[in-house]
Amino acid sequence: MEPFTLQLDGLGLQQMGLEFGAGGLIGGVIGFAAKKVAKIIAILVGMELALFKFLETRGILEVNWQAIGGAAQDATATGTQTAAGQPPGWVTSLLSALPVSAGFTGGFLVGFKKG
Repeated sequence: MEPFTLQLDGLGLQQMGLEFGAGGLIGGVIGFAAKKVAKIIAILVGMELALFKFLETRGILEVNWQAIGGAAQDATATGTQTAAGQPPGWVTSLLSALPVSAGFTGGFLVGFKKG
């Protein structure tokens, strides 16, 4: 007698579990590293801005602070305009790799919190 196996679109439950677990492990490692890198970048940017302010007070440098603020806003803007009724391309890609994506996301959040 053959054991019962659940098949979802040619993808077995065991395969989905392996993908979820591998995605979680990889996500945890990347999340941990991302937080460490983000801290280093934040320190470097803060030191750079402090240096700019110091050089500006000494009259060595003139800084356009509005331009720096505008560049930061442009960097955080997202473009999600698509044709009417169609999801953005990244949504379609994410849904096609849902088991790995779900594991990766959970692992990333745990790794980022622990980092």
